Amino acid sequence: MTLPAPSVRLLICGAADRGDDGAALTAIARLLPTLRPATLERLEVRRCLQLDPLDLIDVAPEQSCLVIDTVVGIEPGSVIAMPLEELSSRASAVTPRSSHALPIEQVLGIADAVRGGLPRGTFVGIGGKRFGFGASHSRAVTAGMGALQAAIETELARLLAGQAAAAAPS
Repeated sequence: MTLPAPSVRLLICGAADRGDDGAALTAIARLLPTLRPATLERLEVRRCLQLDPLDLIDVAPEQSCLVIDTVVGIEPGSVIAMPLEELSSRASAVTPRSSHALPIEQVLGIADAVRGGLPRGTFVGIGGKRFGFGASHSRAVTAGMGALQAAIETELARLLAGQAAAAAPS
């Protein structure tokens, strides 16, 4: 039996040894074991230290994308979710920590230009406070971890439902 192609690509950004920068990794490590097998087989999980245009360029046309990262520009521990298009147009109000090499607007702009449009998808982020060496998260990120996991799960369900609706015969 051959499994169907994944419906959603998860891009898990950050470095586990940089405090709050590893929040996405922690959230996914806790969330994935709780998901149903039918959901898991529809996911493609990729870890990326920093978001790169190539991570988005090769998303298949029938696939959606969920980018998870720690951000600066919002209250530490608070969680945001927004469409990728909105993230690309926000004038640096929210800055993903994984965009070290290029600003997020450029990462998304390059992907948009090469693909002819951004992939369908969402960005979910948690506000971070401490990014020095060390694996422990700040109190704010630790307190917001449940909200981050809930936001990821909500967006996954929404993206998977959208994929199912698009694939359903009319």
